[in-house]
Amino acid sequence: MKNKVTTSWQGDMQFESENPGGQLFINDGQDPTKEGYRPKALMLASLGGCTGLDVASLIKKMRLDVDTFNVEVEGELTEEHPKYYHKVWVNYNFYGPNLHEEKLKKVVDLSLEKYCGVTAMFEKFADLEIAINYHKN
Repeated sequence: MKNKVTTSWQGDMQFESENPGGQLFINDGQDPTKEGYRPKALMLASLGGCTGLDVASLIKKMRLDVDTFNVEVEGELTEEHPKYYHKVWVNYNFYGPNLHEEKLKKVVDLSLEKYCGVTAMFEKFADLEIAINYHKN
């Protein structure tokens, strides 16, 4: 299966990318306060989104009681050029009064080991540290 993304220069250091579904997003390499994503931050967002989608799907399939969850992804870049993430921390935060910790760990493990292709790509160049946090309120 092929995916195609077209990225077009918008002037200065800004690019607009169109994904295979036709949605647009902005890459901005100059000013992180502008509307666009910086390319390396977008990589971290892709990792969080990929595993997050898996986890959400599995929570629903397994009928687990989770009020909400988030995935925090933080990366450390190498010092030398080309700079890339050599260490990445992925923190899953689950919230709810009736969290089934064993099943939620299984859900995360399935995403990381079987379903999330972005995780598989990151494992080729970065050391991943995974943490699962349960917030029972």
